[in-house]
Amino acid sequence: MARVVLFIPDLLFGSNVVGAMQAAGHDPVLAGDAYAVQRDLPGADVLVVDLTADVPERLEQLEAMPLEGVRTLAFYSHVEADVRARAEQAGLDLVVPRSRMAREGAALVDRLAES
Repeated sequence: MARVVLFIPDLLFGSNVVGAMQAAGHDPVLAGDAYAVQRDLPGADVLVVDLTADVPERLEQLEAMPLEGVRTLAFYSHVEADVRARAEQAGLDLVVPRSRMAREGAALVDRLAES
């Protein structure tokens, strides 16, 4: 079981991800803003980040956070391929389209938590 912080401001999608994580046996915490992420990040194994909006600001916020020891999974809108490249350049561990996150999110977290 991994402790997962979900930086997902979209509460509807975030709730769906929380349910998937719980069903897979993980301990998810939904954080809607950067302040909540910083509060909940200590002790986390994986940070999941929504990059479907406010990408420059969100990447800046992540760069300011102490992410040592925390694996990162980000998802983006499939029509914005440049977002993937920017996220990978920022050092995020795994960057996938939102549709893949919706289908395989728990398995992706499993993979990151084990590595």
